[in-house]
Order: sequence, then structure tokens, then C-alpha cells
Amino acid sequence: SAVADWMLAHRLKGEEYSNYAAALSSQTAEMLVENIDQIKPNMEESARFMLKALVSSGIAMSIAGSSRPASGSEHMFSHALDMIAKKPALHGMQCGVGTILMLYLHGLDWRRVKDALKVVHAPVTAKALGVSKDEVLKALTYAHKIRPERYTILGNGISPKIAQKAAKDTGVI
Repeated sequence: SAVADWMLAHRLKGEEYSNYAAALSSQTAEMLVENIDQIKPNMEESARFMLKALVSSGIAMSIAGSSRPASGSEHMFSHALDMIAKKPALHGMQCGVGTILMLYLHGLDWRRVKDALKVVHAPVTAKALGVSKDEVLKALTYAHKIRPERYTILGNGISPKIAQKAAKDTGVI
């Protein structure tokens, strides 16, 4: 969803965009989803696989000169949850749920990411994150304020009605 946000900001706001960095980031994400069944606890190969993905993501950010290829509205959602939730979950877990929601808002294949996250037993619902439905909805409507200079699918904010529809349709709440 970060690359989709970046592409949207490029089209609508004229933000600088790197096709190469975006392609590298997208290919890395695709590789993770396609090979998710290879990621298992306490397996050296799994650690190597994840390390390669992290290095690739870092290279994409280096090429872009910013975190844009790897950090978009899903991260803003996670940071909003950190501020709103009584007991937030781990950043990566929140970003996973955020990715599902943001892909839904972009009209992209959120189900594929949700299914991949389930394979590694990552949380895909508010309940599994240990946060309330209301906290998720508040985070969704607040997230655009986290980095207002960084345009994303959240634009200038989404309505509570849209937040609820996205969260219900994806099964997050």
C-alpha cells in the first residue's frame, strides 16, 4: 500500500517518484506474499529470507531518498493506534492490519495480504491486535494527521462511515 500511496501522491500532488525504487519495493512485497509459507519460527532460512527483504526495502528507500517506497498510510494508521489505543500492539502487527485496510481503500487485493498474514499467524483483526473496534475506527479517521505533508489514500481524512465500512468489509472489526 505504501507504493500505491506514493504513486497517488505523484499523480495528484506532483510528488517526486522513482519507478525503480517503487518497482523494487513492490517486487519485495510480492516476493514475501508469494513465499509466505517459507517463513517459519526458528528456521535459519526464514531469517535469511526476511533479511533479504529488509535489505531490499532499505535499498529502495535509499534510491528514493525517503521512506516513501516502504512507509505510507499503513504506517500512519499504526502510529495513530499507538496514540489512541490503551494498549497498542507491536508496530509491524499494526502495519499488517493497516495494510489490509489501506489496500481496501485503494481498491487493491487486500484479501491476498490478509491470507498471507494468516499463514504466519499474524493478527488480521482488531481483537487479535488486542485493540477495540472504536480504537481502530478512531485511528483510521485520525491517521492522516500523523504526517500531513505526506499525501496518501487517506487524503485530508476519511469519514467515520467510510472507516467503519472499510473495517467491516475487511473483517478487521
